[in-house]
Amino acid sequence: MTADAAGAVEIRGALVRLRRTTGLPVAFGGLVEPGRRHMRISELSGTATPALSGLPVTSGNGLGGRAVALARPCAVTDYSSSRQISHEYDIPVATEGLRSILAVPVVVRRRVRGVLYGALRTAQPLGDRTLGAAMEAARDVEQALAVGDEARGLLAAAARAEPDRDPAAGAAWEQVREAHAALRALAPRITDPALRAELLGVCGLLTPRAHSDEVGLAPRELDVLACVAAGATNSVSAERLGLRAETVKGYLRSAMRKLGAHTRGEAVVAARRAGLLP
Repeated sequence: MTADAAGAVEIRGALVRLRRTTGLPVAFGGLVEPGRRHMRISELSGTATPALSGLPVTSGNGLGGRAVALARPCAVTDYSSSRQISHEYDIPVATEGLRSILAVPVVVRRRVRGVLYGALRTAQPLGDRTLGAAMEAARDVEQALAVGDEARGLLAAAARAEPDRDPAAGAAWEQVREAHAALRALAPRITDPALRAELLGVCGLLTPRAHSDEVGLAPRELDVLACVAAGATNSVSAERLGLRAETVKGYLRSAMRKLGAHTRGEAVVAARRAGLLP
């Protein structure tokens, strides 16, 4: 899946969550096109017409363009009469029948990557609860995009490195292993099931293949092995994973038994041979 396609999936999921948590009847959004000064509305939820589909929104123009330019949330109570924004997009907005609208930017590493909109068909203020929910949805997208960027960068670096010729190859793979361990440690702390599944899917991209079912390792056993493979001690692994050191030891012993290993190092090697670790 390309970065743009993955980003569109994240936007689509965030719009569904936004409508569910706020009760807003309409939500839409899209990504800022790389190297361009505009974002394109590509994802619609709850709309009655195709008026907004594919609409390019230039930075600074309209409500969404203002959110892109300022890199902060913007809202209007009555779009058509608002003096806070320019009105290049009045026709498609009116065609869809929208009045009260908010726009929240998706910002990754200080760069606006997209915008989420929520809207009412009546002119009434959108309260702090609604704005907070929209910002939370945007944060979910930001986190997913940042993780995806990091994973793709590490995979590209590892692919470029030739172990037999490039001295940096070992360092590149160590980075991949560190990222894999960090991502697996982060996943259990994410409460949103869809986002957690997406993150674990990214972890899967960092491994040659997924044969955990054949070996029979439990998720937490694999989490511990990922930390060990990155050079972490039992106490450090426990801190990263939010477990007790004795619990980590138990998971490690169980994983070693299943892998037929007698030492921590043998367990890591066996897991890598099985395609469970990068």
